[in-house]
Amino acid sequence: MRLLALAHGQPASSSIPACPSVTGSKTAVPAASLPLTPQLLEQLRSWLAEDLGRGDLSAAAVAGVSAQAHWLAKAPGVFCGGVLVEPLFRLLDPAVQLRLLVADGEPVGAGQRLLELHGTAAALVAAERTALNLAMRLSGIATATAALVAQLEGTGVRLADTRKTTPGLRVLEKYAVRCGGGLNHRLGLDDAAMLKENHLAWSGGVGPAIAAVRAAAPWPARVIVEAETAIEAEAAVRAGADGVLLDEFSPAELTALVPQLRQLAATCGRSVVLEASGVQPELLSAYAASGIDLISSSAPMTRAPWLDLSMRFEPAWA
Repeated sequence: MRLLALAHGQPASSSIPACPSVTGSKTAVPAASLPLTPQLLEQLRSWLAEDLGRGDLSAAAVAGVSAQAHWLAKAPGVFCGGVLVEPLFRLLDPAVQLRLLVADGEPVGAGQRLLELHGTAAALVAAERTALNLAMRLSGIATATAALVAQLEGTGVRLADTRKTTPGLRVLEKYAVRCGGGLNHRLGLDDAAMLKENHLAWSGGVGPAIAAVRAAAPWPARVIVEAETAIEAEAAVRAGADGVLLDEFSPAELTALVPQLRQLAATCGRSVVLEASGVQPELLSAYAASGIDLISSSAPMTRAPWLDLSMRFEPAWA
């Protein structure tokens, strides 16, 4: 089977349905959404093409057959990626019909039915692996994120992701974090300036680095400084950083340092967002108790196993 283009008469909405609200923290988290952009459609098209190659050689066995199938969760977790299934399958069969039984961001149990599909058998078979691979990866991230967010319930501290994402999958992986109740950090280098160890070393220090960025960046841009010592953190606050990322501090060190930084910022007539990074995921509640605003972690991206899902085919229908 060869890939059909959505441009050949297949309508598409401007955005994909949103995740439900997550209410684990003091303030309800707005629902996540995933715009169905031309770039995302092209990615789906290319991922299908990678698997199809010159055409699915098994398609001849089911030529002209209409079929139905459903997805099952084989383990408990948080589902994510269902909103990609219909656009993906419609690249092969514009008439495919989908019924989502579980929205992205909802918890699921082992054996739970997630969605139902009707379409040509050749299309369902050909797109099965690509669709499941995406959903299992994203569901794994959402599940891992939700487990960490649960540790922060009631603290008012938010969990953020990082730029440690799979090349080509950043938009989708960060969507999965939102569906798990997390907060996205920078999507890319153009979202905010984060000055790290090398920036500070090569620019002559915190003050010159921040001044250079302020002079070049648009005025709404935020400047964040990654600090590895209390001295660097204090210098960042004095120099007017919007945020200070406190890297690899222990909960005890943060408990002592955070009030000092708050007081220093107040003395300078400003506020500052304090973020902990390089944390031990199993100790999130201890980090939250230090008084920080935000915890960033790459763990949901780099350590999450895929959530096991499967597609089950039902008897052919006319």
